Amino acid sequence: GAEPWSEGMRRHIEEDLGVKAYDIYGTSELSGPMFTECEERDGIHIWGDMAIVEIIDPETEEVLPPGEVGELVMTVLRKEALPMVRYRVKDLTYLIDDECSCGRTSVRIGRISGRSDDMLIVRGINVFPSQVEHTLMNIPEVGEQFMIILDRRGALDTMTVQVELSPEYFSDKMSDMIAIKNKVSSELKRYLNVSVDVELMDPGSLPRFEGKAKRVIDRREF
Repeated sequence: GAEPWSEGMRRHIEEDLGVKAYDIYGTSELSGPMFTECEERDGIHIWGDMAIVEIIDPETEEVLPPGEVGELVMTVLRKEALPMVRYRVKDLTYLIDDECSCGRTSVRIGRISGRSDDMLIVRGINVFPSQVEHTLMNIPEVGEQFMIILDRRGALDTMTVQVELSPEYFSDKMSDMIAIKNKVSSELKRYLNVSVDVELMDPGSLPRFEGKAKRVIDRREF
């Protein structure tokens, strides 16, 4: 299955493989891959003769204007055997309705930032695993593999991010490891607006997954 990716992940793929990577959108329910970026890579073009797209507030179901992030709702115009009318995909994105630099005037959607049913609530703050990935991909001292562990200490939620250390930054000096840990913790708090405990893991120690990665372990009892 597919997963949202960050701009950092795109850059990582391009540098490692020597290719130009494009964002493609689709779901198995709606016919698989359907829409893609153009050469400008500034949003995913929606073909208006294939689908009507809307963005709604996941809670109120109110239709949102271009630029506001919400849940993608799609009506597929070319699906006859199993019509999909205002199907709630649960992917989070936003509409772009201005003309693209490529000259096409079709509506676009922005990068998928996560799913409405993937949202974590930590001490009243909405957190998405994709936000954690985006932050970590911009810190060279750590790798791309991470795990989020949610727990409860007394009446308060705790959030721990386990992330693999980049091999070239491994050091037997405790002061170096503490400095990296503090840097990661500070960057996550700045981006997520919630305090995070960080555990630096050995390279290759976190589990790998085929298909959709399982990034969250929630040990909280409600």
